[in-house]
Amino acid sequence: MLRPTLPLSNKLRFGSILSNNRMMANQVQENNSSINGVIQNNKDWALEMQVKNPEFFVELAKGQSPKLLWVGCSDSRMAVDVMTQTNPGDIFIHRNIANRVPSEDLNVLSVIEYAVKHLKVEHVIIAGHTGCGGIKAAMSNDSVGILDHWLRPVKDLYLANQEEIDCLPKADRVDRLGELNVIQGVSTISKLPVVHDAWNEGRELYIHGWMLQLNTGLLKDLDISVTGPKQVPSIFKLNAAEH
Repeated sequence: MLRPTLPLSNKLRFGSILSNNRMMANQVQENNSSINGVIQNNKDWALEMQVKNPEFFVELAKGQSPKLLWVGCSDSRMAVDVMTQTNPGDIFIHRNIANRVPSEDLNVLSVIEYAVKHLKVEHVIIAGHTGCGGIKAAMSNDSVGILDHWLRPVKDLYLANQEEIDCLPKADRVDRLGELNVIQGVSTISKLPVVHDAWNEGRELYIHGWMLQLNTGLLKDLDISVTGPKQVPSIFKLNAAEH
C-alpha cells in the first residue's frame, strides 16, 4: 500500500521547522553554557571548601555575625569578597546603581537598619569606584530611562560642586563626582536615627568612605570617617542634650 506523502510545500515547511528547532536548540545550549559554568564553579568551590574544612557549611548555616556593612555600586567589577579576600559571613552587602544612599529609600535604609540594629556591625563602608557608569550618566544629557529619576540627585550634587569639578581635567571629573557622592553617603548615614541609637548605647560604630581604583584594584580611603556623634551637626542628634 502506498503511503500518503506530504505536499512539497508542506515538506519544505516541515524541513524549515526542523531546521529552526535545531538552531534554537543550539542557541539554548550556547546560552546555557555560561550558566552551567557558574553552577559547575559553585560545585567545585563547595567541594574545595568541604575538603579544607568539613565543618565550614555547618557553621555557616548557623547564622551570621559580620562586622562590616558594605554599601557599594552594582557594577560587576565590584567583587567585594574577591578584592577584600573575605569569606561568606564576613561582610553584609547592599549594592545599587552609583552606590547612592537616599534618606528616603526604604531598600537601603532597611539594610542599614538591620545591619546596625540587629547584626550590630561595627563598620559601615560606602564604596564607590572610578569610571562609574551611573556617575557618567548623571553628568550627561542622555536619557537612561528610569535611572533618570534615580540619578537626578547626583546631578544636583554636580551642580552644587560644579565650579570645583569643572576646573579639573575632563578625565578626572567623573571620579571626583564619584568621591563627592561617597562623601554625601557617609554624611547621610551618620545622621540616621538607628546610627545615633547605637552611639547612645555606647557602641562603637564607624562610617567610612572608600573608592575602588579599577586601574590598580586598590581601595582608596577618602579619609572622611565618622566615628561618633560629635562629628554630626547637633540638629541631627537624638537626645542631643545627653552628648
